[in-house]
Amino acid sequence: MSILLKGGTVVSAHGRRQLDVRLSDGKIIEVGGNLLEEDSRVEDVTGRFLLPGFIDAHTHLELNNGPGTQGTADNFATGSRAAVAKGTTTVIDMATPDQGGTLQSCLATWNRLAENKSSCDYTYHMSVIDWHAGTADEIKAMFNQGITSFKMYLAYDNLRASDSELYEAMLVIKKYGGMLGVHCENGELVNEMIAKLVGEGKLTPYYHPLSRPNALEAEAVTRYLTIAKMAELPVNIVHLSTKEGLEAVRRARQAGQQVFVETCPQYLVLDDHLYDLPDFESAKYVCSPPLRSVADQEALWLGIQHNDIDTVSTDHCSFNFHGQKDLGKADFSKIPNGMPGVETRPELIYTYGVAKGRITLEKMVALLSENIARQFHLFPQKGVIQPGSDADIVVWDPNVQSVISHTTQLQNVDYTPYEGMATIGAPEKVYLRGIKVAENGQVLIEKQGKFVYRHTKNQPD
Repeated sequence: MSILLKGGTVVSAHGRRQLDVRLSDGKIIEVGGNLLEEDSRVEDVTGRFLLPGFIDAHTHLELNNGPGTQGTADNFATGSRAAVAKGTTTVIDMATPDQGGTLQSCLATWNRLAENKSSCDYTYHMSVIDWHAGTADEIKAMFNQGITSFKMYLAYDNLRASDSELYEAMLVIKKYGGMLGVHCENGELVNEMIAKLVGEGKLTPYYHPLSRPNALEAEAVTRYLTIAKMAELPVNIVHLSTKEGLEAVRRARQAGQQVFVETCPQYLVLDDHLYDLPDFESAKYVCSPPLRSVADQEALWLGIQHNDIDTVSTDHCSFNFHGQKDLGKADFSKIPNGMPGVETRPELIYTYGVAKGRITLEKMVALLSENIARQFHLFPQKGVIQPGSDADIVVWDPNVQSVISHTTQLQNVDYTPYEGMATIGAPEKVYLRGIKVAENGQVLIEKQGKFVYRHTKNQPD
């Protein structure tokens, strides 16, 4: 039997209209005013907004961050449950090969980790951390298996690419019409800053942001965009956090370069005073890039308002405060980097963006869904409410109020960086391919997620 969502307001990145929506066999089959009930099961959504299912384009649901950490607190089973409960119906996870491993073996590992475990749909950005004679062919093979986006790093010794490797990868990705995202920090100088601070006995989390100053992001952004301009490849900057990095993007765009920019909720609602907390509490906020100043925060909101920032994803990377973060109690450089956030992103952006008048609801749909779908070859299967698209729909109640707490979250981690924050607006119902999988923050049906095969216009033969 089909489902008819009746009486709601359909919102896209470009506008809103009061329309009914009919779902059947996993797809949206009809959108219009005052649709006949026919044989559909009617769901009254009067006074609610109908939003396309949210997409989180930056998650680390499975990550081993080094000796002693035992991997992230979340995995695909727990992280995806938390995601879909609050309206995220698709994640793009960061698949990271082992050193010396192949992209193919990494893809097989991530499929094993996600299949029959994920409660939302999923695909991956494939990380390229080794460059050798066969890597170009490995990248081509990824396109043939539905992976069209890739990740590289300018920081972290075990992941970092050289400028020449970055350039060579760009040429291959360009050939097949793919997308490259890069973690932009100057890794060599970060290492120098950490060594200097540790050598001076400056070991508390207070010094984490001082080891990764704004200039080291801006330098890496500029270098990355210079290489991309030479390769003539449109590229993505992940988790942009600074005013200076955003200024570098503006300069590149003014020169005619095509650049996509992602930021994250932590850089929009948290700031660096949280590194001043007593009793090691600041370790909860150790992520890279680190939290920045209030001035940076405001610059990012302005960047969103002026269309300088295209998407907001989470960089969800959850490590428990007890037993994982406290590995760095005697040395901040040993604290596993990362924070949870896949569950809280929609409510935070609505509360601090839409409800505060910083952005419209249409802009929120663009940032959390439609722009991501368009950028990463998911549109129009995902990211929009229209006939033929997947029936991924969030029935959004703009009036419900709540308070974020680690005691009520579904994320499998012992804290939330947003503890005690009051929110307004939340998903009332969440549909994944026409199945009502969550209601009022509780998951009704688990493990319905499927791999999303993506295509480009230049798909290899």
